[in-house]
Amino acid sequence: MTAVPETVPATTHGPPASEEDPAARLRVIPARHPGRWVATAVVAVLAAMAVNALLTNPAWDWATVGQFLFAPSIVRAVGLTLKLTLLGIVLGFVLGTVLALMRLSQSPLLRAVSWTYIWIFRSVPLILQLLFWFNLALLYRSITFGIPFGPAFFAVGTMDLISPVTAAVLGLALHQAAYAAEVVRSGFLSVDPGQLEAAAALGIPRLRQFRRILLPQAMRTILPTAGNELIGLVKGTSVVYIMALSELFYQVQVIYTRSGRVIPMLLVAALWYLALTTVMSVAQFYIERYYARGASRALPPTPIQKLRASLSTLHTGRGGST
Repeated sequence: MTAVPETVPATTHGPPASEEDPAARLRVIPARHPGRWVATAVVAVLAAMAVNALLTNPAWDWATVGQFLFAPSIVRAVGLTLKLTLLGIVLGFVLGTVLALMRLSQSPLLRAVSWTYIWIFRSVPLILQLLFWFNLALLYRSITFGIPFGPAFFAVGTMDLISPVTAAVLGLALHQAAYAAEVVRSGFLSVDPGQLEAAAALGIPRLRQFRRILLPQAMRTILPTAGNELIGLVKGTSVVYIMALSELFYQVQVIYTRSGRVIPMLLVAALWYLALTTVMSVAQFYIERYYARGASRALPPTPIQKLRASLSTLHTGRGGST
C-alpha cells in the first residue's frame, strides 16, 4: 500500500492545521499486482482448456465410466482394497513402532536386529516380497508350533495357513513396517529428551511418560509422513494383482480385457483412487489439527471455516463498496 499527501481544504471549524493528525491528510492507494493478475488469468485459461478437453473428447467414453463406476464387482474390489490397506497400515505401524523402540534401545542386539530388518525389507521390492509369501509353501510344507528347539505340539500346512489374502497382508504389512519404523523413530527423536529426564526425576512411570509426554508430541512429526505412507499404500495395493486377488486394479484389468474399453476403465480406477485418497487426506488434516493443540496458540482453520471467512470478507467488501 502506498500513501500520497492530499490537500485538505481550509474550513472555519475544527482544530488548527498544526494540531491535526498528519495521517488524516494521507490518501491510501491500494498496491497494484499486475503480475499476479496475469498469472491468475493464464492459469484460469489453461484450467478451462483442460476441463474442456476432458469433457468433450469422446475417447474418454464417460457413458462407460458411469456404467461401471458403481458396478457391484468394482465396489467389491474397492472393499478388498480398503481391507488390504487398513490391515497393512495397522499391522505395519504396530510392528514399526516396536522396531523403532528397538532401534532406540540400549541393547546392542535389539538395535542390530531392528536395523537388519529395516535394511532388508527396504531393499527388496514389494512385488518380490509378495511373491515370496505367496510361494512360501515351496520352502516350508508346514509350520510347527511347540517349544523352541524342542518337541512340536502340532503342525499346520502352509498351503492352508497362507492364503492369497494372507500372503498379501503379510507382504504389505512387513514391507510397510520397515518404513513405519523410521517414521516413528524420527517422531520420537524430535521430542526434547529433557522432558523425559524431568518426568523421570518426578518419578513418573516409563509407560506414562510414553503415553502422556513422548507420544503426543511425537505424533506432530509422525502424522504428515504417516499420512503419505497411508496414501502410498492405498495405491501400492495394486501390486497384489500378480496374485490374482480381485482388488480394484485387477478387477479393472479383467473388465477392460473382456470389453476392450481400456481408457474408460482406467478412468474408473483413477476416480476411485482419487476418492479414497481424498477422504484419507481430509482425515489426516483433522487428526493433525487435533494433535496441534498446545503446539500453537490458534488451531489451523478447517476448510469450512476458511470458506466462511472468504464469504464474510466478500460480503463485507461488497457492503463497503455500495
